[in-house]
Amino acid sequence: MMKIKKCIALLLCLTLIFALFGCSSRENGQTETQTDEEQEGNTQETTEPSDDGSSGEQTSDGNDTLVIFFSRTGEQYRVGVIDKGNTAIVAEMIADAVGADTFEIVSADDHYPMTYTELTEVAKQEQNDNARPAYTGEVPDLSRYKTIFIGAPVWWGDWPMILYTFFENNNDGLSGKTLIPFSTHEGSGLSGFDKKLAAAVPNSKVLTGLAIRGEDCQKDQSGVKTAVDSWIAGLEY
Repeated sequence: MMKIKKCIALLLCLTLIFALFGCSSRENGQTETQTDEEQEGNTQETTEPSDDGSSGEQTSDGNDTLVIFFSRTGEQYRVGVIDKGNTAIVAEMIADAVGADTFEIVSADDHYPMTYTELTEVAKQEQNDNARPAYTGEVPDLSRYKTIFIGAPVWWGDWPMILYTFFENNNDGLSGKTLIPFSTHEGSGLSGFDKKLAAAVPNSKVLTGLAIRGEDCQKDQSGVKTAVDSWIAGLEY
């Protein structure tokens, strides 16, 4: 009888021990699982988009390069009517290549004709009159930028006169900057844009410019992009 009682007591002890061990294992498993979930939650929190839709990574808005350009659509030499100006195409390629902001100089009254012949006549008259056509739009705060690319089509061997309006109105903002000219043309190349820019903004550093045929902007954009990238790679600024 005593032996039976001892066996029963032993079995009860063993049962209690196993029960306690199993309970302890389940508690440990729950604690580890909870920790994994907490870690995953922390990771997700660091990459969750912020209120403005951007990622949690910090990005700098201190861009110090600007592309300023004047461009025209309508009838163009040897290519017919275009919907996007030649200089605008080059300006966008430059901006994409260097990660720059852009500002387009737009005529205030848009008095330039759509036909090529009429446009050349108006451009010549403005040059003869040493005119200063007005432009519209709010110019960016130029003090933010160290390097400014400036481009336009060549009109009668010179910058369009509206560019001289811009140079004079913003001479203080352009002074002390690195200025880099570019042109679109049909045979006149850069046409002294660099020297004329240096004369218009004497307190600046003017680098080697780029000249692109307007026809190529419409018919060979891959070739234009190659030329733009090669030119930028050779600039020191």
